[in-house]
Order: sequence, then C-alpha cells, then structure tokens
Amino acid sequence: MGQLVAIVGRPNVGKSTLFNRLTQTRTAIVDPTAGTTRDRQYGKVDWNGKEFSIVDTGGWVVNSEDVFESEINKQVNLAIEQADEILFVVDAMNGVTDLDDHVAEILRKSKKPVILVANKVDSNDWLYNVAEFYSLGLGEPYPVSAVSGYGTGDLLDEVVKKLPEKEDDEERLDDIPKFAIVGRPNAGKSSLINAFIGEDRHIVTDIAGTTRDSIYTRYNKFGFDFYLVDTAGIRKKNKVNEDIEYYSVIRSIRAIEASDVCILMIDGTRGIESQDSNIFSLIQKNKKGLVVCVNKWDLVEDKSITAIKHYEAAIRERFAPFTDFPIIFTSALTKQRIFKVLETAVKVYENRKRTVPTSQLNTVMQEAIEAYPPPANKGKYVKIKYITMLKGAPVPTFIFFCNLPQWVKEPYRRYLENKIRENWDFNGTPINVFMREK
Repeated sequence: MGQLVAIVGRPNVGKSTLFNRLTQTRTAIVDPTAGTTRDRQYGKVDWNGKEFSIVDTGGWVVNSEDVFESEINKQVNLAIEQADEILFVVDAMNGVTDLDDHVAEILRKSKKPVILVANKVDSNDWLYNVAEFYSLGLGEPYPVSAVSGYGTGDLLDEVVKKLPEKEDDEERLDDIPKFAIVGRPNAGKSSLINAFIGEDRHIVTDIAGTTRDSIYTRYNKFGFDFYLVDTAGIRKKNKVNEDIEYYSVIRSIRAIEASDVCILMIDGTRGIESQDSNIFSLIQKNKKGLVVCVNKWDLVEDKSITAIKHYEAAIRERFAPFTDFPIIFTSALTKQRIFKVLETAVKVYENRKRTVPTSQLNTVMQEAIEAYPPPANKGKYVKIKYITMLKGAPVPTFIFFCNLPQWVKEPYRRYLENKIRENWDFNGTPINVFMREK
C-alpha cells in the first residue's frame, strides 16, 4: 500500500503551488488571496519509482475574519493525524511568524516525520533567510521555489527517504484478494459490510490492519475467500458534519491503496454527487478494479428497466472516458442482490489477473490495426509490428512495438484499448496501453 503525505502551513505560503509542482498537475487553485484553498485536493506523486499520495490543506489561521477558519483548522488537524509524513511549508521571503510557531508546536506534538520546506526561494538572495527557520525546532529547512521547481528534486529525495516501509503483516495479505468498500458518508457502506458478514461471526476473522485506520475482515463464506478493507465507522471519528466528508476521503485513500478491487457505493436516492466523482478519480489514479454499487434501491420509487438504464447511462457519462465497469443496483437493508456484488467483485479481480496469449493477441489486434491504421503525421506512417502483454504487471498492460511511437496519440490508444476490451473480458479493470520503438 502507498503512503500519505500532507502539506500544511499558514495561508499564502505556496502550499497549492507546491502541490501542483509535485503532482505535475494544475489541479489546485492558486491565487494571492489568503484562504483560497478550502476544498481539499488529492494527488499522486511518482518519484524515482516510489509512489505516494499527497493531500493539500487550507492555511492554518487563528482569530481571523474568515467564517471557514474553524473548519479549515479541523481539517488540517485531520490531515496531520492521518498522514505518514508532513511537509510544513513556510515563506522564506517573510521569515518566521507567530502562525508558523503555532503550527510548528502542533507538529512537534504530533510525533510525525516532518520536513520543513522554505518556499519562495526564487533567487539566491533569499537563501540567506532560510537559516532563521531552524528556530522552529523541526530540523533543517529545505529551500525550494514551487513556482520554478528549484530544490523540489532534493525535497522529493528526502520525502521518499522518510516514508515508512511496508509492514510484514501487509506482505502476508498479498496473496488473498482485497476488496475495499468506499463511498461518501451515508451511502450505506456499514450496512453493506454488515449484510456481507451477517451474524455468523465464528467464520469471520478480524485482523488489525497494517495502518492505524484500516481493518481487514476475512470473508470465507459460500466458497469465497477474500479480505474486506473496512472503512465503516467514519462518523464515529468526529460528529461535526463538515469534517465527515473530508475524513471520508482521507480514509478512502487508505482503503483504495490497500485494495485490489473497489466497490464504490452510490446512494440511489440522491444520485451521483461530486464526492462520488472524487472517489472514482482516486480509484482511477491508483489503477484499481471497480464495481459500482447503487445502494438503497428499495427506496427508489421508479424501479423500471427504463429508469435503471437511464441511471446507468448517467453514471457512465459522469465517469467517462472509463466506462467499462459493472453497475449493480442493491439494497443492503433488504440484502437485495448483495451476493451479486461479491460475485462481480471476484470476477473483476480475475479480469485483472487475465493474460492473453501473444499469438492470439497479435492475430486479433493486427486485423484491427489494418482496418483502422494510425493516422499519418507530416507524411510519416506509423507501422505497428508486434504486440505483447507484460507479465506480472499489477494491471493488464499491453506493449505495442512500432517505428514511430511518439506519433501515436491518445485517441488511437483509446481505439486500441476498446478493441482489446471487445475481444477479451477486462470489465471493471483499467488497462495500460504503451507504445515502444521496435
């Protein structure tokens, strides 16, 4: 499973800019106005083969006029509690402030690995200001410029070095499928887990998870044998409604990274909401298998075939371009079709492990390529000569060897992926398509 790194600090020190730099995206809104970041941002960072999740937080403030102050501070505290490592960002141009001292005191008490990041070192003149941050008592400050990228390589080297290694318990779980039940609060995750387990507790073994917030529940009924990665009980952590949704996503990051297949719960009475899309995005970024479970179907008035098709179309449209995943309409309360959820999750897990013989792959795909060859670019024609499937990859990965891989664009890769899905069953699992020079 991956690790979680949180970016914290007072407002307007460049946390969102650093988030965008490290994730190589432009997801987080960047603005000189203090307090711009209220909604949390989550991303993946890949540095020298080491991958981890990263979360951006709002600026820590006290006694301000911002009506969101208390909620932002609570969410920062949750991020600190859940993170494996913390990036504490300060402003090299302004020096140490009272708010920096306040945050530093909280971080020292947290006992978490902390890396002090002195941002806005946009020229060598500002390097002389960095030394004063030693007074915060958090070790050596790393001078960086989130805008230009200066120093971020050394920073990432240090981040990767301080990340905890996998626990032995986690290694032992690798041979058995792991299914995570994820979704926003009140979607019915706890009810579904209870419906799966039932009252026959003697055939269920609870094992403490390798992280402090995941519980593995072994399920070995009816010929099945897998672990449920339990994210139930989110509400017990904090009764403040504004915190619940944020804590849900932090827990979802953990559960998704720990799993092979994710069962995404959607509340059938409320439809698809932005939080569902956020969690779906996390599943996609982590390349996990997916089963969408529309729960509380017993409470929906219109249960006709037309309504079901309309609902399915709306889900696939919202989650496009990845649309090849199963959708099941269930009721955890009445146990309607919950057995189908388990069967489908097992099938998606098997699809992730599916291998296609090289000879068969070349025969079928070469016909598809001849029927619709890659578009020519500047008079140059791409010739795909050989296709193979990578052995031992965590997700199905196909390598297309050709003369000009740089000219094969994303639309044609999607065409190849669609042809693969048409001929072999990879329902519910992402596919990697890579072009390599022959």
